[in-house]
Amino acid sequence: MPAPAGRARRVLAATAAAAVVGTLAVGMAVAAPSTTDAAPTLGQLAAAKGRYFGSATDNPTLTNAPYTAVLGGEFNQITVGNTQKWMYTEPSRGQFDYTQADRIVDFAQAHNQVVRGHTLVWHNQLPGWIDTVPAGELLGVVRNHIANVAGHYRGDVVHWDVVNEAFEEDGTRRQSVFQQKIGDGYIAEAFKAARAADPNAELYYNDYNIEGIGAKSDAVYNLVRSFKQQGIPIDGVGLQAHLVLGQVPSTLRQNIQRFADLGVDVAITELDIRMRTPRDATKDAQQAADYRAVTNACLAVTRCVGITVWDFSDGYSWIPSVFPGEGAALIYDENFGKKPAYWAVYEALGGTTTTTTTTTTTTTTTGGNGTGCTATYRVTGQWHGGYQAEVTVRNTATSATTGWAVRWTLAQGQTVGSLWNGVATTSGRDVTVRNADYNGRIAVGGTASFGFTGTSTGANPVPTITCATT
Repeated sequence: MPAPAGRARRVLAATAAAAVVGTLAVGMAVAAPSTTDAAPTLGQLAAAKGRYFGSATDNPTLTNAPYTAVLGGEFNQITVGNTQKWMYTEPSRGQFDYTQADRIVDFAQAHNQVVRGHTLVWHNQLPGWIDTVPAGELLGVVRNHIANVAGHYRGDVVHWDVVNEAFEEDGTRRQSVFQQKIGDGYIAEAFKAARAADPNAELYYNDYNIEGIGAKSDAVYNLVRSFKQQGIPIDGVGLQAHLVLGQVPSTLRQNIQRFADLGVDVAITELDIRMRTPRDATKDAQQAADYRAVTNACLAVTRCVGITVWDFSDGYSWIPSVFPGEGAALIYDENFGKKPAYWAVYEALGGTTTTTTTTTTTTTTTGGNGTGCTATYRVTGQWHGGYQAEVTVRNTATSATTGWAVRWTLAQGQTVGSLWNGVATTSGRDVTVRNADYNGRIAVGGTASFGFTGTSTGANPVPTITCATT
């Protein structure tokens, strides 16, 4: 169908952006690596390998300047997290509203980022009027919706998640309103309508819990194989990858490869890796290893075209609201500090970091009852512009502690960012870390520890550190 009126401004913006980006072998434009001496971003590192590394985002965060500075600077791809879904784009039958989604697309184009469209047909986040449509009319409604939405963004979106989450865990069809009123053919009809609306967008089927080989991913595999045999247009499979700490499927790479062998691309579309909170150094290390494993699995298969995290900062993750007691699933913390998971992805994509280990111990005894402690400061990782450290507090007194505090002075150019298992306060360059509410008691001879990440513009020297019981 012809491009709708009113799109001229965005098409011109996309054309201008295309003049300053590189091109992937799959035909997708992504930002090229910088030629400056600054450390490369994840988007630049991915582009150098012919892929993208992106983030989902949502409209309320676009007014947060620290957030948008990272969103616009670190990634070369954006997914519209919510506002291209049916309840936003067609809230009333035949009445379309693209105001919110357009803002995200405009943001992406202003930062030379490609856009994944999400999603045209999904059983969730539907307007209430859908349920009232007679069975004999619903296929026409679906076709009209896709024609309008995909047509509106024709030329602006490189991928469309055409159909989302159409299968149950056992591989049977989800009994959505579309399945019940239209039948098995609705998925194929949606892909045909999307191709007609935007012949140049890559068309994806997207789902969760299909990262490894199993009943659900087998069902998707059979659907894709059938579509390819019948000539139904499908270009890719999206593996959402909402994963649990330490549970990256062992068959992830094999699964990506078998889909690629069908002649379609694969994308990791909604990556996050959740843990039981609070964070600690052990969990962070496992999460970093998991993010590295997912990134390496994608890089190992030529037709795995990119990775998208489902937002990038723990402060904007959907996980805590859905999985009580879990969270910290993303590569940046709540304060936009880069977590170990970030650096694992950075290294997997070809970025260079250095690692050092340094220890210093200073003992201070305080308190009228003669209680005391020692603190051991250890740099566990160091990279361009940043570092990670761990401090171990040992009770050297003759009775258990009820609380402790560790103090040191930052060298010029150092900062403390994300910190776990303690509560930090700073005054100028002076840092004080007190115990959290769960680790103030240390038995005689026992230890407690906290960790943190920070930035450093210089040599990152080990500080003189003192410890006192409270």
